[in-house]
Order: sequence, then structure tokens, then C-alpha cells
Amino acid sequence: MRKRILIGVGVVLLVLIGLAAAFVLYRQHEGRNIRGSSSVEFVTTEPVKAPTPAELRTVPWPLYGWDEARMRAPVGLAHRPPYRTIWRFRAGSLLEFPPVVAYRRLFFANNSGVMWAISAETGLRAWRHATGRCVAASPAIAGRLVIQTFLNRHPCNASGSGLDGEIVAYGVGGGNVVWQRRIGPSESSPLVARGLVYFGDWNGKVWALDAQTGAVRWTHQIDGEVKGGVALDGNTVYVGSYDHHVYAFDARNGAERWRTGAQLRLGSQGTFYSTPAAAYGRVYIGATDGKVYSFGAASGALRWSYGTGGYVYGSPAVWHERVYVGSYSRTFYCFDAATGKVLWAFGADGPISGSATVMDGIVYFSTLNRTTYGLNALTGSRIWSFPDGKYSPIVADPKRVYLVGYGSIYGMVDR
Repeated sequence: MRKRILIGVGVVLLVLIGLAAAFVLYRQHEGRNIRGSSSVEFVTTEPVKAPTPAELRTVPWPLYGWDEARMRAPVGLAHRPPYRTIWRFRAGSLLEFPPVVAYRRLFFANNSGVMWAISAETGLRAWRHATGRCVAASPAIAGRLVIQTFLNRHPCNASGSGLDGEIVAYGVGGGNVVWQRRIGPSESSPLVARGLVYFGDWNGKVWALDAQTGAVRWTHQIDGEVKGGVALDGNTVYVGSYDHHVYAFDARNGAERWRTGAQLRLGSQGTFYSTPAAAYGRVYIGATDGKVYSFGAASGALRWSYGTGGYVYGSPAVWHERVYVGSYSRTFYCFDAATGKVLWAFGADGPISGSATVMDGIVYFSTLNRTTYGLNALTGSRIWSFPDGKYSPIVADPKRVYLVGYGSIYGMVDR
């Protein structure tokens, strides 16, 4: 009798082991890299409209990511390294997100909550506004306003219920507060388009406000924190969430068009801090599962994915049918935008957390070891580097390049 019991227990254990192995294989299959197609939901026309010379003079860099689609590849700004530093502005604390450039000024907030406006020509302060709140976002320009989202009040590592945030519109001339609204804590860099400002917050709410008055036009509640910004393509806005999903909403009324999830895998499912980029009929975004994803912009269907071996917090840059993004694996990648094929990879000196920018055929990014690289965007060969920078390093106007270091901004000109 005892022998039969032991045999039965052994059979049960073998079955359980087999089921566990099958589950592991199934999850590995679900989380595998997906190769894409150049003929399915992929449009080869260049999606960026060139700004006019007047627009480049007055508001050359209005948003985080430069344009509404967040492609991070400015058109009409031609600078190439090596650069010569002509001024340096010390911001007093960490600069996690880059400035916007308008009206011959740079507008940005440091991590401790001081909002700054400085001269693009000299780096001298035009105005400052101390908020007492934490900041992890870039502002956006809306006419003669600069709009910034804020996190909770100090300390910046506070957690738990009861935290709130703000979105504030300042006059570009003197920094006067034109309007402000209480929201959930927000590190979502605002997007301004067609008279509205779009962003998300930690309470899982996606907002559309009137950019000039702050009046609510629509909101949409989702199931997880929104930490990145939204991207706009046509009449659709796209945003990632910490509920493991990417969403598409009607930009006019907030109606949900689709939602799609990160791939299932062994371990926790990926979440989305990265701000998406919309181009070529696709949405490109990085995730905490170490993958870069391409979804169909119209359908939400997974078109390709690639595992980098480390967190992908940075937002992809898109240029000439290529996608550029770095990973905590210390590797910077260039992908074919249609298929996800790795065209080249560059080993950097540290983890890459921030977002890249492509300008005049050079792709720029920084590492957490505080090195900024400039690589040939076609080949990946190293052209230039600078011993400062940590997150998203480069913005520009027609006359100068502005490099964002750990706690400083450098005004630079072409040699």
C-alpha cells in the first residue's frame, strides 16, 4: 500500500513538473521578440511638416520631443559637432528634463521645483518662480504662455494617499501665473496642440484643458498611473500607463479608440514610463520589461517588439524610417522602423535612462555616468562626446545648441 502511495505521489510530482515546464515555455514564447512587416500598418511617407522660417525664429523648440508626434527629430535645425561652449547656467539642482526654446529664451524647471526663464544668447536669468513642488517634466509653449506640470510638494520621495500636483501656465515675459489647476501628481510633459493642452497624472487621469484658460475640455480615467507624456497624430492621442497598457483616445472628446498591453512573460508584465512617438502609421514606446514596442496606430495591434536586456525608460526618436532608443543594458539601439530589425547597436559607458534626439544626421543621448554622445545616425559611429549630461541632453534653435547636464545647461555654437 505504501509503495502505491509513493508511486502515486511520484506521478503527481512528474505531472506538476511537466505542467510547470510547459508554463515556462509558454510564457517564454509569449514574451519572445516579434519581427514586423513593412507592408502591414506602415506608411513610408515622412510624417514631419517643416516649420516656416518665422516659426523657427520665434518658437524653435515648443515641446518635449520637439513636435506633436514626439519624434524628437527637428526639421530645419542644422548643427554639427564639435561645439564651443559660450555660456553655462547652473540651475541649483538636477535637471531631469530638457527646456523648451521660444522668444529667445529657454524655459525649464529643476527637480526642486524652481521654474526658470533664461536668455538663449547669454544664459542670464530672465525670471524665476519657486513652487516648493517636485518636477520631472518639460514645459510646453502655448502662444505667450509656458505651461508646466508639477509633482507633490517636498519631500520628493513622499508616497501614499493625499498627494496632489499642479499644472501652471506662466506668462513668458515676466513669469506671472496666468492660470493654475490642482491635479494628481504629474511628471507628464504637456502637449499643446489646436488650442488644448494634453497630459496625464499619477491618479490615472488623462486631461485635455483649454491652453489659454485652463478650463477642462475632457478627462478620461484609466487603471494605472500615467507618468509619460502623450503623443498626437491626426485626431488621436497616445499614452502609456503603469497598468501595463498603451491607450489611444480621440483627441477631440477623449473617447477610447483602443488599448493594448505589454507582452506577457515570466516575471512582472512591463509598464510604460516612456512617452510614445507616433510615425509611419505606428506607435513606438519603451517599457520596463526591457522591450521596445511598435503598435499599429489605427489598430493597437503589436507589430514588433525587441528585448534590450534592461529597462527602457527613454522615449524613442524616429528619423528616416529608423527608431533610436537606449536601455539600462548600457546599449543604444537603432531599429528599422517597419520590422524592428537591429540596424546597429552602440555600447555606452553606463545605463541609458533619458531620451535621444536626432539633429542633422547626428543622434545624441546621455548615460547615467554623465557622458553625452553624438553618433552618426546612419552608421552608429562615434563622432563626439561631452563630459556632462544624464537624461535627455540636446535642444536647439537656429543659432545655438543647448546641452542639458546634471544640474547645468550649456549654450553652444558650432566651431
